[in-house]
Formats: sequence, C-alpha cells, structure tokens
Amino acid sequence: MTSNKKAVVLSSGGIDSTTAMAIAGYEGYEIYSMTFSYGQRHSLELEAARRAAKALGAEQHMVVDIDLRQIGGSALTGDMEVPKTRDEQQMKKEIPATYVPARNTIFLSYALAWAEVLGAPDIFIGVNAIDYSGYPDCRPEYIEAFERMAKLATKAGVEGKIKIKINAPLMHMSKAEIIQKGIELGVDYSMTHSCYDPSPEGGACGQCDSCLLRKKGFAEAGVPDPTEYVGGRSP
Repeated sequence: MTSNKKAVVLSSGGIDSTTAMAIAGYEGYEIYSMTFSYGQRHSLELEAARRAAKALGAEQHMVVDIDLRQIGGSALTGDMEVPKTRDEQQMKKEIPATYVPARNTIFLSYALAWAEVLGAPDIFIGVNAIDYSGYPDCRPEYIEAFERMAKLATKAGVEGKIKIKINAPLMHMSKAEIIQKGIELGVDYSMTHSCYDPSPEGGACGQCDSCLLRKKGFAEAGVPDPTEYVGGRSP
C-alpha cells in the first residue's frame, strides 16, 4: 500500500536542504534522506548530512557514490579555483565555476528512482531562486520541467499509481527567511556545513559564495552564525 506521507529529501548537509528536511518532517512526512558522494572537494558535507538525517528523525539515510570528477567542468570536482569575494550582482549575473554540470538533474533522477521504489509521491529539494549563486538548475521553471518529466519517465507515473511532486519549499525565500523558518522548527544550524573550499582542518573559508550567503543570511536573520571560519567564528 502506497503511503502518501513518504518523501525522499535530497540533503547536502547545508542550510537549505536541512531546512527543507525540517519542513518535510513538520508536514508529517516519513523522511528518506539521500546524499551524494560525487567527488566534491567539500566532502565534509557528507557527515553534516548524516547529522541532519539523525537529528531530524529520518527513517533512512542513503549515501550514493558517483564520481563526477570523471566528467569535470567544475571547481567543486576538479582543480579550478573556487571563486572568492564575489558581490551579490556578480552572483546573480554570472554562473560560477562552482556550478557542477547537470548536478540537480542527476540528483533528482536518483531521488525519483528511490521514490518510485518506496512508493513515495513526494521529493523535497532545498533549491532557492533568491539568495543563490546563479545556478540554472535552482530556478522554478527547472523544477516544474523536471516534475513534468517525472510523470512521463516512470512506470508509476504512466500507470497513474503515483503522481510525483517535486517540493521546493524554499524557492522564494531569502536566506534570512530560510534560517528564521529553521529556527522556528528547531533546527540546530551548528550541525550544517556550507563552505565550498574548507581548510584541511574543516574551517570554513568565509569568502566563497556559499560562505558569504551564509554570513549574510544569519546577519539579516539576527541569529548568531555558529560556523567556525578560518581566522575565527563569524561575528
């Protein structure tokens, strides 16, 4: 019997995906957390995702191993430098070197496969179209297109057994609003990881797009940032 309260939640261990998971839990879903070890340089996110899944009561946490270093094309999976100190206008106008080719399409495809096996009609993803780094696969029109494709590409969809919905609850929220929502739901953000280029000791660089957006979000939310940045904790 298909449960209409099962959801696959894509988790990177960062602010957005952890908040999306908390929202899924608040809405009464059984959480099936999915994380990817894809050759990323910031592999600290894997442990952060495990912490989030445990803290938020996931029924299962799956880590999928794929090697996107073989494809390359990104500073996160290769030797290119991670962009630093970009201002907001640059983030909005330029797709950065940290863009991983087709990453969300790959991740959502795995989530779709697991959702079909579980009989889960819902997939949650923490994409955001406001405070983000310019990635094309974080836009609402992309999510809508993938949802349409999911209905065509699965046995469950064709037979009408499951109507797959891609939930992107943070799509139109600022980073500050996301953090405020998470705090409201009891999320401990000290367990999350955001930095694209952490030090060997695990300290966040404080200058990559993800760190800058994190700092800005906490400042605007009026919430202390628990992150340990290289050179000291964020003020």
